[in-house]
Amino acid sequence: MKRKDFINTLKETNDYWDVLIIGGGATGLGCAVDSASRGYKTVLLDMHDFAKGTSSRSTKLVHGGVRYLQQGDVSLVIEALKERGLLIQNAPHLVSHQSFIVPSYKWWNGPFYGVGLKVYDALAGKLGIKKSKSLSKEEVLEKIPTLESEGLNGGTIYYDGQFDDSRLAINLAQTAVDHGATVINYMKVTGLIKNSPGYITGVKVQNMIDGSSMEISARVVINATGIFSDSILEMDDFKHQRMIQCAQGVHIVLDKEFLPGNAAIMVPHTDDGRVLFAVPWHGKALVGTTDTPINKPSLEPIALEEEVEFILKHAKKYLTKDPKRSDVKSVFAGLRPLVKPQDAKSTAEISRSHHLQVSGSGLVTIAGGKWTTYRKMAEDTINQAELVAGLENTSCKTENLRIHGWLKNIDSDNHLHVYGSDEVGLRKLLEENPEWNEPLHQNLPYLKGEVIWAVRNELAITIEDVLSRRTRALLLDAKASLEMAPEVGRLIASEFGYDEAWVQQEVKEYEALARNYILE
Repeated sequence: MKRKDFINTLKETNDYWDVLIIGGGATGLGCAVDSASRGYKTVLLDMHDFAKGTSSRSTKLVHGGVRYLQQGDVSLVIEALKERGLLIQNAPHLVSHQSFIVPSYKWWNGPFYGVGLKVYDALAGKLGIKKSKSLSKEEVLEKIPTLESEGLNGGTIYYDGQFDDSRLAINLAQTAVDHGATVINYMKVTGLIKNSPGYITGVKVQNMIDGSSMEISARVVINATGIFSDSILEMDDFKHQRMIQCAQGVHIVLDKEFLPGNAAIMVPHTDDGRVLFAVPWHGKALVGTTDTPINKPSLEPIALEEEVEFILKHAKKYLTKDPKRSDVKSVFAGLRPLVKPQDAKSTAEISRSHHLQVSGSGLVTIAGGKWTTYRKMAEDTINQAELVAGLENTSCKTENLRIHGWLKNIDSDNHLHVYGSDEVGLRKLLEENPEWNEPLHQNLPYLKGEVIWAVRNELAITIEDVLSRRTRALLLDAKASLEMAPEVGRLIASEFGYDEAWVQQEVKEYEALARNYILE
């Protein structure tokens, strides 16, 4: 996959694309896979990198949502549990089973969540994982020895899915390309092109790498820009009333010693009514999240002081070893693109169901939803886009479509397992140069050759692309990632033929970004 080749394809295509998708997060990439696999001539554009925004900043769970069941949103839970099962089948190299323990510290907690989780199991049907069951206090502490034992009566264990979000996004981009799509990062849509009756016939774009501009014609344009959905709708109609309410979710990352073993903790009800998770992930412990209304979308949201304190306070409540600010390896924030109904009192109450609409101009907008249901969202969107574009009706192919990298029976102790079937190619690459087998940092498992692979095969352009989304260094240990940045820059520069001045500028920009992931 080479970006310059995709740009040449854009320049050489004089006629209409069938489907043009704006936005390279989970939803947009899902739409590209669905559209291309149906045989449509498909192009996807993102103003930054794939999954730069919300889609790389999740709690890393593929789940039905126990909380949504508690809120009575049963249809969303049923849909999400089905999609969870399909995703485990279609991307087994990235999606795995994860056990969760709901600790019981009050006499009524055990039975209440025991019954609720039995319903959760039943709704999953034949795509279920394992059945939930009650545990004694001793069994709970055996699985999570660092759980606060004072007042603990026992708990309930249940099962959901866990994944690596930005790695899945990259694999979706590759899957779309495998089916003939053109996907381009750092390509910003700056305007919509309309014919005299007012129907959209294409877009104006700017290449964010070299500053050049061009126009692209398309039979239908899909707005899958998540938190930026309103900005595209405003391009279409300057009188558009904003519909997206951003809700910020913050996570902190701790060393594994805070949560040894393989089980995660799920606290069903924190002070703000949210679920709190402590989940083992890539050899660390991920703790979150919050739900803070944010008025303005941002590509780099920053954790608020009160959000960090909220998570630390609750972590101390449930863990024997109290985490301090100095224990936090990284803190990251993401903005959920919620479609707000008028009567919602808080962002936690807004449904995570998706919202699909077609404007009078033919602009198709898909908003809301969650990672777990990305495939169903894409199916619904392409079904609608078919009608708008007047394309030949073709059935969706993605329910059983294997995602690029598909590989069963992976070795999860080997960090290269996230590449799935591409690990073979990566290992061949590592044989080309002994230096590429060297680690980038002693505190993280990543190898120099992974940078070369990311540039050659995964459309990585910048240090941030590599350290935040192709590897997860920024999220796992922000300080270590800072120390890796100059070497990553050198390796990228060697591939693109850039000079030392480029490396220094890139390192400077990355340092400015990474500082927001470090708690001083």
